[in-house]
Amino acid sequence: MRTGMSNLPGPALPGGAGAMRVIFNADDLGDSRAINQAIVQAHRQGVLTSASLMVAGEAAEEAVALAREHPSLAVGLHVVMVDGRPALPPHEIPHLVGPDGRFPQDAVALGLRCFFSRTAQAELAAEIEAQFRLYAQTGLPLDHVDGHYHLHLHPSALRVILPLARRYGARGFRLPRDELLPALAWSRRQAGTQVTWAAIFALLNRYVLRKLRPFPLATTERVYGLFHSGRMEEEYVVRLLKGMRVSSAEFYLHPSTQPPQKAFGPNPGDLETLLSPRLREVVAERGITLCTYSTLAEEKEGL
Repeated sequence: MRTGMSNLPGPALPGGAGAMRVIFNADDLGDSRAINQAIVQAHRQGVLTSASLMVAGEAAEEAVALAREHPSLAVGLHVVMVDGRPALPPHEIPHLVGPDGRFPQDAVALGLRCFFSRTAQAELAAEIEAQFRLYAQTGLPLDHVDGHYHLHLHPSALRVILPLARRYGARGFRLPRDELLPALAWSRRQAGTQVTWAAIFALLNRYVLRKLRPFPLATTERVYGLFHSGRMEEEYVVRLLKGMRVSSAEFYLHPSTQPPQKAFGPNPGDLETLLSPRLREVVAERGITLCTYSTLAEEKEGL
Protein backbone atom coordinates (compact mmCIF):
# COMPACT_ATOMS: atom_id res chain seq x y z
CA MET A 1 0.00 0.00 0.00
CA ARG A 2 1.14 3.53 -0.78
CA THR A 3 -1.06 5.44 1.62
CA GLY A 4 -0.90 7.26 4.90
CA MET A 5 1.64 8.93 7.12
CA SER A 6 2.31 5.73 9.03
CA ASN A 7 4.19 4.38 6.01
CA LEU A 8 6.58 7.31 5.83
CA PRO A 9 10.13 7.21 7.17
CA GLY A 10 10.86 9.11 10.36
CA PRO A 11 8.58 9.68 13.37
CA ALA A 12 4.85 9.57 12.82
CA LEU A 13 3.11 12.92 13.09
CA PRO A 14 -0.15 13.43 14.97
CA GLY A 15 -3.51 13.48 13.28
CA GLY A 16 -6.88 12.05 14.10
CA ALA A 17 -10.11 11.61 12.22
CA GLY A 18 -10.78 15.35 12.16
CA ALA A 19 -7.26 16.43 11.27
CA MET A 20 -6.33 18.39 8.18
CA ARG A 21 -4.94 16.19 5.41
CA VAL A 22 -1.99 17.49 3.40
CA ILE A 23 -0.29 15.98 0.36
CA PHE A 24 3.25 17.07 -0.48
CA ASN A 25 3.83 16.11 -4.11
CA ALA A 26 6.86 16.45 -6.37
CA ASP A 27 6.27 16.94 -10.08
CA ASP A 28 8.46 15.77 -12.98
CA LEU A 29 9.65 12.42 -11.60
CA GLY A 30 11.52 10.75 -14.46
CA ASP A 31 12.52 13.95 -16.24
CA SER A 32 16.14 13.74 -15.06
CA ARG A 33 18.35 11.84 -12.63
CA ALA A 34 18.81 15.02 -10.56
CA ILE A 35 15.05 15.26 -10.09
CA ASN A 36 14.73 11.55 -9.29
CA GLN A 37 17.41 11.74 -6.60
CA ALA A 38 15.89 14.87 -5.07
CA ILE A 39 12.47 13.24 -4.88
CA VAL A 40 13.81 10.14 -3.15
CA GLN A 41 15.75 12.30 -0.69
CA ALA A 42 12.70 14.48 0.03
CA HIS A 43 10.61 11.37 0.70
CA ARG A 44 13.17 9.60 2.88
CA GLN A 45 14.30 12.63 4.86
CA GLY A 46 11.48 15.16 4.48
CA VAL A 47 7.73 15.51 4.19
CA LEU A 48 7.21 14.39 0.59
CA THR A 49 4.40 11.85 0.27
CA SER A 50 3.96 11.45 -3.49
CA ALA A 51 5.38 12.20 -6.92
CA SER A 52 4.08 12.55 -10.48
CA LEU A 53 5.83 10.47 -13.14
CA MET A 54 6.66 11.61 -16.68
CA VAL A 55 6.50 8.17 -18.31
CA ALA A 56 8.47 9.24 -21.40
CA GLY A 57 11.02 11.27 -19.47
CA GLU A 58 14.72 10.79 -20.08
CA ALA A 59 15.17 9.20 -16.64
CA ALA A 60 11.81 7.41 -16.43
CA GLU A 61 13.33 3.92 -16.20
CA GLU A 62 15.43 4.92 -13.19
CA ALA A 63 12.42 6.67 -11.65
CA VAL A 64 10.30 3.54 -11.84
CA ALA A 65 13.06 1.46 -10.25
CA LEU A 66 13.40 3.98 -7.43
CA ALA A 67 9.64 4.02 -6.89
CA ARG A 68 9.65 0.25 -6.55
CA GLU A 69 12.43 0.53 -3.97
CA HIS A 70 10.36 3.07 -2.00
CA PRO A 71 6.82 1.65 -1.90
CA SER A 72 5.70 4.26 0.66
CA LEU A 73 6.12 6.94 -2.02
CA ALA A 74 2.78 7.21 -3.83
CA VAL A 75 3.19 7.77 -7.56
CA GLY A 76 0.81 9.24 -10.11
CA LEU A 77 0.84 10.06 -13.81
CA HIS A 78 2.10 13.49 -14.90
CA VAL A 79 0.44 13.75 -18.32
CA VAL A 80 2.81 15.59 -20.68
CA MET A 81 1.55 17.46 -23.73
CA VAL A 82 4.02 20.34 -23.79
CA ASP A 83 7.75 20.86 -23.13
CA GLY A 84 8.69 17.19 -23.04
CA ARG A 85 9.06 13.91 -24.91
CA PRO A 86 6.03 12.03 -26.26
CA ALA A 87 5.24 8.40 -25.58
CA LEU A 88 4.30 7.76 -29.21
CA PRO A 89 6.73 7.95 -32.14
CA PRO A 90 6.78 11.55 -33.41
CA HIS A 91 5.60 10.56 -36.89
CA GLU A 92 2.32 9.33 -35.37
CA ILE A 93 1.54 12.73 -33.82
CA PRO A 94 2.94 15.28 -36.31
CA HIS A 95 0.46 17.99 -35.29
CA LEU A 96 1.64 17.89 -31.67
CA VAL A 97 5.43 17.83 -31.95
CA GLY A 98 8.10 20.01 -33.50
CA PRO A 99 10.89 19.10 -35.94
CA ASP A 100 12.93 17.78 -33.01
CA GLY A 101 10.23 15.23 -32.18
CA ARG A 102 9.41 16.88 -28.86
CA PHE A 103 6.35 18.72 -27.63
CA PRO A 104 6.68 22.51 -28.05
CA GLN A 105 7.25 24.81 -25.08
CA ASP A 106 4.36 27.12 -25.99
CA ALA A 107 1.41 25.74 -24.03
CA VAL A 108 -1.00 28.39 -25.33
CA ALA A 109 -0.30 27.59 -28.98
CA LEU A 110 -0.65 23.87 -28.38
CA GLY A 111 -3.86 24.41 -26.43
CA LEU A 112 -5.41 26.42 -29.25
CA ARG A 113 -4.38 23.85 -31.84
CA CYS A 114 -5.94 21.03 -29.82
CA PHE A 115 -9.11 23.04 -29.29
CA PHE A 116 -9.77 23.85 -32.94
CA SER A 117 -8.15 20.98 -34.88
CA ARG A 118 -9.88 17.60 -34.92
CA THR A 119 -6.72 16.02 -36.27
CA ALA A 120 -4.73 17.37 -33.34
CA GLN A 121 -7.45 16.19 -30.96
CA ALA A 122 -7.25 12.65 -32.33
CA GLU A 123 -3.46 12.65 -32.00
CA LEU A 124 -3.73 14.03 -28.46
CA ALA A 125 -6.16 11.27 -27.47
CA ALA A 126 -3.79 8.61 -28.81
CA GLU A 127 -0.82 10.16 -27.02
CA ILE A 128 -2.60 10.43 -23.68
CA GLU A 129 -3.75 6.81 -23.90
CA ALA A 130 -0.18 5.76 -24.70
CA GLN A 131 1.03 7.50 -21.56
CA PHE A 132 -1.57 5.69 -19.44
CA ARG A 133 -0.52 2.38 -21.02
CA LEU A 134 3.14 3.06 -20.28
CA TYR A 135 2.28 3.86 -16.69
CA ALA A 136 0.29 0.63 -16.34
CA GLN A 137 3.28 -1.33 -17.64
CA THR A 138 5.34 -0.13 -14.67
CA GLY A 139 3.10 -2.08 -12.31
CA LEU A 140 2.96 0.88 -9.92
CA PRO A 141 -0.42 1.72 -8.36
CA LEU A 142 -1.86 4.85 -9.96
CA ASP A 143 -2.28 7.24 -7.03
CA HIS A 144 -3.38 10.28 -9.02
CA VAL A 145 -3.38 12.08 -12.35
CA ASP A 146 -2.18 15.61 -13.04
CA GLY A 147 -0.55 17.40 -15.95
CA HIS A 148 2.58 19.23 -17.01
CA TYR A 149 1.69 22.96 -17.11
CA HIS A 150 -1.79 21.88 -15.90
CA LEU A 151 -2.80 20.96 -19.44
CA HIS A 152 -4.73 17.99 -18.04
CA LEU A 153 -7.50 20.58 -17.52
CA HIS A 154 -7.72 21.44 -21.24
CA PRO A 155 -11.17 20.36 -22.50
CA SER A 156 -9.70 18.28 -25.33
CA ALA A 157 -7.43 16.47 -22.88
CA LEU A 158 -9.90 16.20 -20.02
CA ARG A 159 -12.50 14.31 -22.05
CA VAL A 160 -9.85 11.66 -22.71
CA ILE A 161 -8.14 11.66 -19.32
CA LEU A 162 -11.16 11.14 -17.06
CA PRO A 163 -12.38 7.86 -18.62
CA LEU A 164 -8.80 6.60 -18.76
CA ALA A 165 -8.23 7.54 -15.13
CA ARG A 166 -11.23 5.46 -14.15
CA ARG A 167 -10.21 2.55 -16.40
CA TYR A 168 -6.67 2.44 -15.02
CA GLY A 169 -7.72 2.80 -11.38
CA ALA A 170 -6.51 6.31 -10.52
CA ARG A 171 -7.52 7.44 -7.03
CA GLY A 172 -7.11 11.21 -7.29
CA PHE A 173 -7.05 14.18 -9.64
CA ARG A 174 -5.30 17.53 -9.23
CA LEU A 175 -7.60 20.53 -9.33
CA PRO A 176 -5.28 23.57 -8.93
CA ARG A 177 -7.35 25.72 -6.57
CA ASP A 178 -4.60 27.96 -5.20
CA GLU A 179 -5.23 31.06 -3.05
CA LEU A 180 -4.40 34.39 -4.66
CA LEU A 181 -4.31 36.69 -1.63
CA PRO A 182 -1.64 34.78 0.35
CA ALA A 183 0.43 34.55 -2.84
CA LEU A 184 0.22 38.31 -3.39
CA ALA A 185 0.95 38.97 0.28
CA TRP A 186 4.13 36.92 -0.04
CA SER A 187 5.34 38.54 -3.28
CA ARG A 188 3.83 40.98 -5.78
CA ARG A 189 6.73 40.58 -8.19
CA GLN A 190 4.42 39.06 -10.81
CA ALA A 191 1.11 40.34 -9.52
CA GLY A 192 -0.38 40.91 -12.97
CA THR A 193 0.42 37.38 -14.09
CA GLN A 194 -0.91 35.93 -10.85
CA VAL A 195 -4.21 37.78 -11.14
CA THR A 196 -4.57 36.62 -14.75
CA TRP A 197 -3.85 33.02 -13.79
CA ALA A 198 -6.33 33.26 -10.92
CA ALA A 199 -9.10 34.32 -13.31
CA ILE A 200 -8.26 31.66 -15.90
CA PHE A 201 -8.03 28.82 -13.41
CA ALA A 202 -11.19 29.89 -11.58
CA LEU A 203 -13.10 29.36 -14.83
CA LEU A 204 -11.27 26.15 -15.68
CA ASN A 205 -11.81 24.69 -12.22
CA ARG A 206 -15.57 25.30 -12.38
CA TYR A 207 -15.70 23.54 -15.74
CA VAL A 208 -13.58 20.62 -14.51
CA LEU A 209 -15.58 20.20 -11.30
CA ARG A 210 -18.73 19.62 -13.36
CA LYS A 211 -16.95 17.05 -15.52
CA LEU A 212 -15.53 15.27 -12.45
CA ARG A 213 -18.90 14.50 -10.86
CA PRO A 214 -19.47 11.08 -12.50
CA PHE A 215 -15.93 9.93 -11.71
CA PRO A 216 -14.74 8.47 -8.36
CA LEU A 217 -11.62 10.63 -8.14
CA ALA A 218 -10.52 12.32 -4.92
CA THR A 219 -9.63 16.01 -5.02
CA THR A 220 -8.35 18.41 -2.39
CA GLU A 221 -10.01 21.66 -1.34
CA ARG A 222 -6.83 23.58 -2.08
CA VAL A 223 -3.77 22.99 -4.27
CA TYR A 224 -0.81 25.27 -3.59
CA GLY A 225 2.00 25.85 -6.06
CA LEU A 226 0.39 27.61 -9.01
CA PHE A 227 1.31 31.19 -8.16
CA HIS A 228 4.88 30.55 -7.00
CA SER A 229 5.79 27.51 -9.07
CA GLY A 230 9.49 26.76 -8.81
CA ARG A 231 9.80 29.19 -5.91
CA MET A 232 8.08 27.38 -3.05
CA GLU A 233 10.28 28.82 -0.32
CA GLU A 234 10.15 27.46 3.22
CA GLU A 235 8.67 30.60 4.77
CA TYR A 236 5.93 30.82 2.16
CA VAL A 237 4.89 27.20 2.67
CA VAL A 238 5.02 27.65 6.46
CA ARG A 239 2.70 30.65 6.20
CA LEU A 240 0.27 28.69 4.07
CA LEU A 241 0.26 25.77 6.50
CA LYS A 242 -0.32 28.07 9.46
CA GLY A 243 -3.17 29.86 7.70
CA MET A 244 -4.94 26.80 6.28
CA ARG A 245 -8.64 26.56 7.09
CA VAL A 246 -9.54 23.62 4.88
CA SER A 247 -9.74 19.90 5.54
CA SER A 248 -7.44 18.87 2.68
CA ALA A 249 -4.74 20.42 0.51
CA GLU A 250 -1.98 19.50 -1.90
CA PHE A 251 1.33 21.32 -2.09
CA TYR A 252 3.20 20.56 -5.29
CA LEU A 253 6.88 21.39 -5.63
CA HIS A 254 9.69 20.86 -8.13
CA PRO A 255 12.73 19.54 -6.25
CA SER A 256 16.07 18.90 -7.94
CA THR A 257 19.68 18.54 -6.87
CA GLN A 258 20.81 20.69 -9.81
CA PRO A 259 20.33 24.43 -10.50
CA PRO A 260 17.19 25.27 -12.51
CA GLN A 261 17.46 25.01 -16.28
CA LYS A 262 14.36 27.12 -16.92
CA ALA A 263 12.18 29.65 -15.13
CA PHE A 264 9.82 28.03 -12.62
CA GLY A 265 11.57 24.68 -13.16
CA PRO A 266 12.93 22.05 -10.77
CA ASN A 267 15.39 23.56 -8.33
CA PRO A 268 17.34 22.93 -5.10
CA GLY A 269 15.27 25.52 -3.23
CA ASP A 270 12.13 23.40 -3.44
CA LEU A 271 14.16 20.43 -2.20
CA GLU A 272 15.36 22.45 0.80
CA THR A 273 11.76 23.32 1.62
CA LEU A 274 10.70 19.68 1.60
CA LEU A 275 13.63 18.78 3.86
CA SER A 276 12.98 21.65 6.29
CA PRO A 277 12.78 20.61 9.97
CA ARG A 278 10.67 23.71 10.56
CA LEU A 279 8.10 22.48 8.07
CA ARG A 280 7.81 19.19 9.93
CA GLU A 281 7.44 21.11 13.20
CA VAL A 282 4.56 23.19 11.82
CA VAL A 283 2.86 20.07 10.50
CA ALA A 284 3.09 18.54 13.98
CA GLU A 285 2.00 21.73 15.76
CA ARG A 286 -1.14 22.02 13.62
CA GLY A 287 -1.98 18.34 13.93
CA ILE A 288 -1.81 17.88 10.18
CA THR A 289 -1.83 14.36 8.76
CA LEU A 290 0.45 13.90 5.76
CA CYS A 291 -1.27 11.72 3.20
CA THR A 292 -1.81 10.86 -0.47
CA TYR A 293 -4.73 10.94 -2.88
CA SER A 294 -5.21 7.24 -2.23
CA THR A 295 -5.65 8.01 1.47
CA LEU A 296 -8.29 10.62 0.69
CA ALA A 297 -10.09 8.24 -1.66
CA GLU A 298 -10.15 5.49 0.96
CA GLU A 299 -11.50 7.87 3.60
CA LYS A 300 -14.19 9.08 1.18
CA GLU A 301 -15.21 5.50 0.41
CA GLY A 302 -15.44 4.76 4.14
CA LEU A 303 -17.95 7.55 4.82
